[in-house]
Amino acid sequence: MAMEFNDYQPIYQQLMDHISQRICRGDLTPGEKLPSVRLLAAEAGVNPNTVSRTYMELERENIVESKRGQGTFVTTEQPVIEELRRSQAAVQADRFKYSMEQLGIDKDTAIGLLQHAWDEKGGSS
Repeated sequence: MAMEFNDYQPIYQQLMDHISQRICRGDLTPGEKLPSVRLLAAEAGVNPNTVSRTYMELERENIVESKRGQGTFVTTEQPVIEELRRSQAAVQADRFKYSMEQLGIDKDTAIGLLQHAWDEKGGSS
């Protein structure tokens, strides 16, 4: 099953975002082994070099760590995961704010819309 990618961002960055989001949600837990480069490439429908670059960039950001001969693993450093969660949330908040501004919606109305959406979907406070 190939993943769908947009044309606005390099595929390796989209894969980084996908993996980061899975870590933030807890789908990938601290210390968990990631799929091999070949397996993820096959699942995503991309070149293995793209997955290698994805893992290399995630490792550079300390989100994952490679263990020679064993594979690539999610970091066990909880502060790194919490910072990742905060930065991902900040990006989404900026996108929401920008979208509301483009629609001419003021801050109070935007917050009200967000609160309504949260309540409708049964989100936690």
